[in-house]
Amino acid sequence: MIYYVNAAAERDGDGSRQRPFCRINDAAQIARPGDEVAVAPGTYREYVCPRYAGTETERIVYRSEVIGGARITGAEVLTGWKRLRGNVWTARVRNSLFGAWNPYTTFVGGDWYFAPMIRHTGSVFLNDRMMYETETLEECEKAEADPCSWRPEESTWKWYTEQEGDWTVFYANFHDLDPNTQNVEIAVRRNVFMPEENGIGYITVSGFLMDKAATTWAPPAAYQDGLMGPHWSRGWIIEDCEICNSKCCGISLGKYRDPENDMYFFTKHVKSPTQMERDAVCRGQYHGWLKEKVGGHIIRRCHVHHCEQTGIVGRMGAVFSTIEDCHIHHICNSSQLGGAETAGIKLHAAIDVTIRRNHIHDCIQGVWLDWEAQGARVSQNLFHDNMRPEGVQQAKGTMFSTDVFIEVGHGPTLIDNNVMLSKVSITIPSEGIAAVHNLMLGGFSLINSGVDSVVNGQREPRYTPYHIRHRTEVAGFMTILHGDDRVYNNIMVQHYPIEHPDWTPEAHENEVVGTSPFDIFPSYEEWIANFEMDSREPNMGALAAYHFGHLPAWVGGNAYLNGATVSRHEHTGFRAEGEKAEISLEEKDGHWVLKTNIYQILKDFRAGIITSDLLGKAFEPEQRFENPDGTAITFDRDFTGKHRGVEALPGPFAEGGDEITVW
Repeated sequence: MIYYVNAAAERDGDGSRQRPFCRINDAAQIARPGDEVAVAPGTYREYVCPRYAGTETERIVYRSEVIGGARITGAEVLTGWKRLRGNVWTARVRNSLFGAWNPYTTFVGGDWYFAPMIRHTGSVFLNDRMMYETETLEECEKAEADPCSWRPEESTWKWYTEQEGDWTVFYANFHDLDPNTQNVEIAVRRNVFMPEENGIGYITVSGFLMDKAATTWAPPAAYQDGLMGPHWSRGWIIEDCEICNSKCCGISLGKYRDPENDMYFFTKHVKSPTQMERDAVCRGQYHGWLKEKVGGHIIRRCHVHHCEQTGIVGRMGAVFSTIEDCHIHHICNSSQLGGAETAGIKLHAAIDVTIRRNHIHDCIQGVWLDWEAQGARVSQNLFHDNMRPEGVQQAKGTMFSTDVFIEVGHGPTLIDNNVMLSKVSITIPSEGIAAVHNLMLGGFSLINSGVDSVVNGQREPRYTPYHIRHRTEVAGFMTILHGDDRVYNNIMVQHYPIEHPDWTPEAHENEVVGTSPFDIFPSYEEWIANFEMDSREPNMGALAAYHFGHLPAWVGGNAYLNGATVSRHEHTGFRAEGEKAEISLEEKDGHWVLKTNIYQILKDFRAGIITSDLLGKAFEPEQRFENPDGTAITFDRDFTGKHRGVEALPGPFAEGGDEITVW
């Protein structure tokens, strides 16, 4: 059955081609497995809440008849502005517009939120750009640039709100514009396209523009809000959509809804935040966290941008999913919100998640995989400018920046064939990481740090779970020992200047590129020697020092340019002497082009082909670095999909060149 929707229909109908519905949600209340909802171009100011799930063989499809032609928005146009004084105008709306939930009395905040709780979940938009909220009318009038904004010129467009009885009153500084001749909208609805209930799976959402939702902060131990997403279900496909201007998160791949584990620390305070997260994992089993019931989503060819927490978020609900061929940019740039959940893609428990062929830039962090990135693979992505611009101050509560951040996981986690051009490439307070065939202009950071705390004079380790191979069932918990890392066939370039040359590498690891941080770890031979004893009389007490000691590291086949540091474990690499590597990324005729002389410097240097058998198994889960289906990987395919031969050029490209199109 095909149901038709057309916002421009003369009157509401029954969903037939001759008499289409005016609202998508009318179709969403009756569409059953195998049905399609065809939506004509137009603007749909509504919240679409699918009622029924599809099945694996009979999906429910929501399709914009023209890609980008059907816009679903959480905003309403606000007219009737009156000049207050100078460049400040005012308008008001009745609170009945918002129903039971008013985004202009609700503040952004919750677990792992570190910025001041002074910003509302609502927003004012001028010509499709989110304006900056102020705490006072005086600040709104001054319209001063925010020194913490990544886009200072945009931060002078201010708004302020207050309550007067049954009215929400808005004030906004439009500079020299008359708002009554511009497109001014306010976020009214919390979500745009998202089920309220768990388990509404096997839905396809194709070709829509979705924007301007008054979303709430989405930490891992909470119901995770998003402008759109599958909530807690299985098998969604989100394709060819543009998702933008969410106050917090764009696409939420979700967490189960559970009042007993929703913003637990924020509301009760009595358990440590880490214990609360362990509880969330275990309660997930109760809520059906199984491969057969949750995850397995596909997000492809989507354009996700200008959201202020994350582009894509998910706690446990993203398992076994694929995010591919997406353009994700300008995430968390206003610095008005801050906390430990901000990135282009921020996933907890990214078990067997594949993130490939995406272009991710101008985000506070590119990809952040927190806890249990077991079997996750970040491959063939272009990362750049995921770093605070020069001269921009760090706002209270905001995070550091990096291209890829893998936190407190036990692996195996693969980072391969990526172009990584930001100041910090890979941040790994984790173990069981393999970095293979990447081009890195930044260094590794938080190696052997960023995990445990000292509280009441004693060390409080962060124990995190690992899982049955390629499943969600928990196999065990362990602290992070650090190490168990593989670094093969990368090109590492000291591209950015070292601003503190008198410091040791340990003190300014974010500035130093290369593999020397791995020197603190033993080689495999050094490590295993501690355990080679008579198995008939093992001394458990004597082995404790090694059971809780560092795991080994493997390093080989890397190319080091512009003085990038070389690990003591490196025996097969290439080190350039005297020749300066030059790299730039330019946008040209709608494409992004990498210009470099690296391959002139490398000349005939080649390394071996990397395979799953060479990488071996991550120590704690005893799982091989392999595909989600358990098959082996041979790293003979490069950034663009081209074949490598019997030998491998280091870095992400099978063949070199002075100009390489990367997007």
